[in-house]
Amino acid sequence: MSSDTNPIRDAIAEAIRDNKTILFMKGTPDAPACGFSARTVGALQALDAPFAAVDILPDPRIRQELSALSNWPTIPQLFVDGELVGGADIVTEMFETGELAQALGVEQPDDVEPEAQTAPAAPAPLGIENRLS
Repeated sequence: MSSDTNPIRDAIAEAIRDNKTILFMKGTPDAPACGFSARTVGALQALDAPFAAVDILPDPRIRQELSALSNWPTIPQLFVDGELVGGADIVTEMFETGELAQALGVEQPDDVEPEAQTAPAAPAPLGIENRLS
């Protein structure tokens, strides 16, 4: 393998490029493995926004390469149209102000709060779960 080739970083960049909305998280949307990931999933689900998700837990290199690519140290990381939106705090704030719905091109429902999922006992296997319709 040459120093110019990084298959994990290339796969992450391709996933970001190929999915309008993609969330890199701990766990899966159905079984988030931390409160921050659960809160971010809850905001996306409250907006009924389609998104792809990648569990970063099975391989520590995913988190390392993602953070190197995005220059953002924490997980989760939400990307929309190839651009980093931010982590749980930013996504939650954007949800509350209606900016997240606008960024995703969906309607902001009235009186909706993001629902936090409960954390599972064990992380799910690595993979991209495509939740796009």
